[in-house]
Amino acid sequence: MSSDEALARAVEEGLDLVEVAPGSRPPVCRIMDYGRYKYEQKKKAGKGKGHTTSLKEVKLRPRTDDHDLETKLKNARRFLVDGDKVKVTVMYRGREMVHRQLGRQQLDRVVEMLGNLATVENPPRMEGRFLSMILVPNREGVAEYKRNEEAEKARIEAEDASEAAAEAAKKEAAPSKEAAAE
Repeated sequence: MSSDEALARAVEEGLDLVEVAPGSRPPVCRIMDYGRYKYEQKKKAGKGKGHTTSLKEVKLRPRTDDHDLETKLKNARRFLVDGDKVKVTVMYRGREMVHRQLGRQQLDRVVEMLGNLATVENPPRMEGRFLSMILVPNREGVAEYKRNEEAEKARIEAEDASEAAAEAAKKEAAPSKEAAAE
């Protein structure tokens, strides 16, 4: 088919004439909707890209207090729920190196506090003045954590709605009491 005939046929059908293999002899063309074709190519290219896990780090000291530890673990929970690995590092300074067991106890507390949200990938090991371990998200634990978060959010919203309704009823009832008193 000549290129003029193909172009006329494409216009007649309301589509585009697209050159598929320009290097071949004769060049190969196709009648198609070019905009849709480009959209589908873009969609295919983006499909393979997912969440890449990265390694996030949480640094502690052997004598990190409970509240500070809870704050740091809140970040670790967020990282785990997002699907990232977490490296928990205990940093020693000076004479703290003598009491390495305090750092190990700190890491044991971290594992205990995170519960089933994380699994230990690399157990604690010393690297110079740092004692560190790597945690990976536990799929079942993360799913359960997300369900609990959603349930808590729904409960709080329901509580707020009931408080707002009670407040509105109280305001509505207040003027009628004043009218009855007169």
